[in-house]
Parts: sequence; structure tokens; C-alpha cells
Amino acid sequence: MHGRILIINPNSSQACTAGIREAVAPFAGPGLPRIEVTQLDEGPPAIVTWRDWFGVAEPLCRRIEAEPAEAYVIGCVSDPGLEAARGVTGKPVVGMFRSAVAAALTRAERFGIIGFTEKSLPRQRRALQSMGVEGNMAGWIPLNLPMHVLTDPIAPQARIAQAARQLADQGAEVIVLGCAGMAGHVGVTMEASGLPVVEPCQAGAAAALLAVVGARMPALLSA
Repeated sequence: MHGRILIINPNSSQACTAGIREAVAPFAGPGLPRIEVTQLDEGPPAIVTWRDWFGVAEPLCRRIEAEPAEAYVIGCVSDPGLEAARGVTGKPVVGMFRSAVAAALTRAERFGIIGFTEKSLPRQRRALQSMGVEGNMAGWIPLNLPMHVLTDPIAPQARIAQAARQLADQGAEVIVLGCAGMAGHVGVTMEASGLPVVEPCQAGAAAALLAVVGARMPALLSA
């Protein structure tokens, strides 16, 4: 009884999708559902504007309807289409951003977020408000870098390190990476800030695994 969890990157960046796949690879294990990562080739290069955010909802819904899985993860750290996607399946649909914030709050009360661009803030703030935890955010600093720079293994690291240090100075006790494109930059963030770092691709995968395994438990216990 393995099944699968499907992570759908709503943008068309192959580098971002590859980074997500690499980030969640450690979650493979005997008896666990396999985690597959795909992308919307018709999606924008990155989810930057509200138009991007709303525009991927319908393609995400169609992909979920077409590809059965035990759980789905929206592979973008502004959780686009989350509510719509939950309306087309009875299976769990997980948002990376909400999962990352929930994980951060298991470590400390005050978190900081390194954002993708300044246009991401209203969407992430909306999600924090829906969770009732906006007041726990110590700071939010955007990188304002394009996706192809963000996914480069070296190019964004100086800017990420600077943002991480700023968040530590602002009172953050844990840092959330605010874009799936940052998946490969956990180490530099941790080193620069001296703080725990939550990587949202892994947080989303962990939440989906918990949902799937939890749903299986009654059958396992009665067997």
C-alpha cells in the first residue's frame, strides 16, 4: 500500500521543479507513498503578480482531476489555487506556505520570511491572516530576484545571507524561505543567521505524508 503524493509546481520553471524534486528526495522510504513532482508547462515562469496567482488555479484543478493521488501539494510558496483545488478532490491538498509557517511555529514564536519579490507580500500576508499568526512575523524581506537567478546554486547567496542577517536582527527566531526556488539555499541561510531554517518544499511534503499516513492508520490498526 504505497500510492503517491503529487507535488505540482504551478510555474513553468524547470530549474524550480528540479529544486523541489531534490528537496523532497530524502522523504522516500519503505512503505511510504512515493512523492512525484511535476509542473504546469502552461504556467508563468514564476508566480509574481495576483494575475499569475489567480491564473494558475484552473490549470491546477484540471491537473488534480486528471491525476489521482493520495494527496497533493501546491508547489509554490504563496499557495495559489489552494481553495479551488480542495473543491475538486476529496484528498488532502497542502499549501507549502501554510505548511512552512506551521513548521516554523513548532520551533519558535517569532518567525521571519525571506520573500521572493515585494509583490509576494500581500499574498503571504493574506495566508498568515487566515492562520491567525500575522502577529508572529518578526520581519519580511524580499529578494527581488528573477527565478532563474534564485535557482542558481551561487548567484543569489550573498543577497540571501544579507536578508537572513537582517531578519535575525529584527528578532526572528526561525526563518522561512518564502519561495520554492530557494530550496537549495538552506545552508547559507542557516549559516548567515545562526537560526533554524524551514524549507517549504520539505514542509509541504512532510505535511502531505502525515495526512496520508494518518488516513491509513484506522485500517492498519483494525487489520
